[in-house]
Amino acid sequence: MSAPHIAVYGATGHTGRLVAAELRARGRDVILAGRDGGALKALSDELGGLPVHQAALDDPAALRELAGQAAVLLHCAGPFTHTGKPVARAAAEAGCHYVDHALEQHHTKWMFDTMAEPARQAGIVMVTAMSFYGGLGDLLAGAVAEGVTGIDRVVAAYAVSGWRLTKGAKKTAELLFADTQRITYEDGVQHVGYVEPRNAVFPFPPPLGPRTMIAPVPFAEVVTVPRHVPARRVEAQLTAHTFEEEQAFTSEGVDAETRAGSDFTVAVQVITEGGGSAGQASGHDLWRMSALASVEAAVRLADGRGPATPGVYGPAEAFPAEPFLRDLERLGLFNLTLPGKA
Repeated sequence: MSAPHIAVYGATGHTGRLVAAELRARGRDVILAGRDGGALKALSDELGGLPVHQAALDDPAALRELAGQAAVLLHCAGPFTHTGKPVARAAAEAGCHYVDHALEQHHTKWMFDTMAEPARQAGIVMVTAMSFYGGLGDLLAGAVAEGVTGIDRVVAAYAVSGWRLTKGAKKTAELLFADTQRITYEDGVQHVGYVEPRNAVFPFPPPLGPRTMIAPVPFAEVVTVPRHVPARRVEAQLTAHTFEEEQAFTSEGVDAETRAGSDFTVAVQVITEGGGSAGQASGHDLWRMSALASVEAAVRLADGRGPATPGVYGPAEAFPAEPFLRDLERLGLFNLTLPGKA
């Protein structure tokens, strides 16, 4: 693929701006894309005059034109329940690699079920769920489970404080928690149907310690992890206090510095009959972590360092999990602890 550009769809949102600025700082050729031409022009001026491309979600020709100009289309505009299909289809039709930030289970499943064959025919790689929620848990599961056999259960547990939702994230959260047709993975089989939430306690290592969790939460791990970890059960959990914080759902207008104030620990347990293994990543600013993870994925695809076989991949399928996590750690995004390793 000769086109050197990485197109960022949803570039004027909080995550999109972080992505575009990081790519620009790395000297990459970037196209700023989205629905609001005025906002795109303003962002372009801030970043030194990057090219812009206005494309509405209901304008497939404009989306295909965008994808046709790029080596990789990096999709940052959620909720992906609403935005995912037209952008992913445009990438496949134009023969452009694709990365998205989706955490929604049904979009992730749709990507694997529907886009795998178009991706193969187009000779492209599509990486879905390369985000904080869903993506970091998937990568940790891949790293912790490496070399482990007889896995009964994988639990990805998110402890998050100071999360300030954007407008798009708020809409995504409302969609997720209103969904009565959730995807679960039990007894080695994927199920879809109503799930009764429960309280659980997850034993985070010190200094965090045990925390009350919402379980399960409808994140993408139940779709992505079983593709590369042979487990009987996969579940994601989230600290109950995360959404109890007063400003979580009233923070659409906060500034970028305030939004960067989140703290997180994501821990994964891989449980076997004889014991198991665990690992974790602890850091600050989940938005930046999510943005730079997708940048790392897009840059690898643009440079020909992705999977050799075209198709649709989750994060830990697309890239070796521990090396990818170590690269993110070197960027200062978190401190990583893996079994037997500092």
